[in-house]
Amino acid sequence: MKAYKGMLLTCDAAVKQLILSLDERNRFIIMDLDETHLLISPDRIDWLRAELEVELEKNTYTLEP
Repeated sequence: MKAYKGMLLTCDAAVKQLILSLDERNRFIIMDLDETHLLISPDRIDWLRAELEVELEKNTYTLEP
């Protein structure tokens, strides 16, 4: 068994799919643990948070006056 240094990320399946698509551009996932958990590189947390916010904002409906 090998030890890995990383951050445990818990998310729902939809957000996990977004994260997996982001990982294709910038490799930061160390290990895909199960359907709701990922082990990710700790130095990419802030970047991932910002990218997820942008992606989720694209999918948010806003009522414009």
